[in-house]
Amino acid sequence: MWPQEDDTQQLLANARGGDAVAVNQLLDRHREALRRMVSLRLDRMVARRVDASDVVQDVLLEANSRLSDYLRDPRMPFHLWLRHLARDRVIEMHRQHRGAQRRSVEREVDAGPAAPDASAVDFAARLVDRELTPAAENMRRELHRTFLEALEKLDEDDRDIILMRHVEQLGNGEVALALGLSPAAAGMRHLRALRKLRASLGAPDLPVD
Repeated sequence: MWPQEDDTQQLLANARGGDAVAVNQLLDRHREALRRMVSLRLDRMVARRVDASDVVQDVLLEANSRLSDYLRDPRMPFHLWLRHLARDRVIEMHRQHRGAQRRSVEREVDAGPAAPDASAVDFAARLVDRELTPAAENMRRELHRTFLEALEKLDEDDRDIILMRHVEQLGNGEVALALGLSPAAAGMRHLRALRKLRASLGAPDLPVD
């Protein structure tokens, strides 16, 4: 999901040298990955009032203003830094729209869950049946709904680590760094979340290695 790290490192090196074009390229090449990350985390009712692309634009503006600080002290990979900014922005959006405007938001008619990212649907299919062949469109729509409902039954930490590992395609070490955990703790949290998701989908439990 995230752009290739080698290309990112080259653009970061150019940006350190004062290349304004490299800065624009660096931010723009992460735009779509950020949009997918944000769209999967926006509360459904908030998402009907706030467009994920607008949230991403705000994140990229903030990243541009803070890029010099990051370049001086890059404590994490660039894509993890960006998603950290995006995560904070999503939390802020939820606070704004589910706080002061909570009652007016919740009176709106629930339009149902939006379709998740295709990679999330493929992941759900593998959880339920690893031999599942390409489904008809109506089956895929049902899988969209079932997967979203299963995700919504998880608590926020479990849902987040599932999305990080299986939609954003972050490795365990990256997840550990993003969450401030040891790799072992991140791995155990992922395994527990995966077991809960499989149970919610009616799939067999994972074997213990």
